[in-house]
Amino acid sequence: MRSMELLTKLEILADAAKYDASCASSGAARRSSIGGKGIGSTEGMGICHSYTPDGRCVSLLKILLTNACIYDCAYCINRLSSNVQRARFSVGEVVKLTLDFYARNYIEGLFLSSGIVRSPDHTMGELVEIARRLRTEHDFRGYIHLKTIPDAAPELLAQAGRYADRLSVNVELPKTESLQNLAPEKDAQTIKVAMGQLRTHIDETKDARRVRAPTSLVKKPAAPPFVATGQSTQLIVGADDADDRQIIDLAAHLYGSYRLSRIYYSAFSPIPDASKRLPLSAPPLQRESRLYQTDWLLRHYGFSVDELLPPEHPHLALEIDPKLAWAFAHPEFFPVDVNRAPREVLLRVPGFGRRTVDRIVRARRFRAIRSDDLKRLGVPTAKVLPFVVLPDSRPRNDAVVSMKSATTARGLSNKRQLELHV
Repeated sequence: MRSMELLTKLEILADAAKYDASCASSGAARRSSIGGKGIGSTEGMGICHSYTPDGRCVSLLKILLTNACIYDCAYCINRLSSNVQRARFSVGEVVKLTLDFYARNYIEGLFLSSGIVRSPDHTMGELVEIARRLRTEHDFRGYIHLKTIPDAAPELLAQAGRYADRLSVNVELPKTESLQNLAPEKDAQTIKVAMGQLRTHIDETKDARRVRAPTSLVKKPAAPPFVATGQSTQLIVGADDADDRQIIDLAAHLYGSYRLSRIYYSAFSPIPDASKRLPLSAPPLQRESRLYQTDWLLRHYGFSVDELLPPEHPHLALEIDPKLAWAFAHPEFFPVDVNRAPREVLLRVPGFGRRTVDRIVRARRFRAIRSDDLKRLGVPTAKVLPFVVLPDSRPRNDAVVSMKSATTARGLSNKRQLELHV
């Protein structure tokens, strides 16, 4: 038997993986083992879920290959100088665990990260080998997400993309100087180069799959997919003094330059025996939530960074969501006529989501939308009506001002209640 029981390793390395927030299988190719071929699937959510102590939902099987590391990043619980119990899986053990969890219907995929042992190339090679064995030797058709190591050789990153549905290269901290100060072994430029390499591979694969075979009886096979759900990254929030505008400005740059599928924001968690360079307490989790909402508005609602976080106001309001905050700051934009406004205008109305707007645009071609129709669509009318005009509803001139005052008062009240429990 190995020096440490497999169950003990699992307990240590599953707990050590909880700080990785990048866990989602949305967008993966639909594969299944129906018909007795292969094992696993990406149907439904793709991965089962567990919960961290702060209540966030994360997905399993989510583990580290090892929590030993040759790097000494100040914010990391698994850093070289940390006094934590160490453990390390072999390649075969991770493969066996994944298949065993699948057989018991506990999971729908694998999220695998690792500390760095020996060298970046050695560790990345083991991550790739795990994915390769699952795919080629066991016909594993479930979701695989690998955290890649930026310092690893480009050919290893290319190999990883053949087997994984998603790859992540963590930017980790919003400011380059913060990375230099808190993680001196890591280099922001190396991280960007790795992200650029992944984007190139993804783009090349997409271009190859668009190429049609010449007109003939012989069809040209499509190019194999390369990380079908794209690449993602993770930003730690609150470990340095970066404000919300700096974080979102970086996010906009990353989406534009590297075409990321997702950016995950992870609130900094204080760790034992922490460096004096780190804050003593965690940022409010509400800040993490507001960053996610702002990220969504940038990607799917047509907002710009300057609209949501102008230079003179670089911090997001914690008491109200960013879309509502923008509406309060721009009363001249409202009220919006629900039956006449274009889709891009309706998307800016607080309380209207993308699906709701699409349903409204389709339905109003046949008849006028009224307040009862919004209720049937599940719209929070108390939030929406001060901002819209309907055949049976028109807001008072002071409706937005009154709503802003009430919302601010509730926010201050909630803040005082929280302070009583600190």
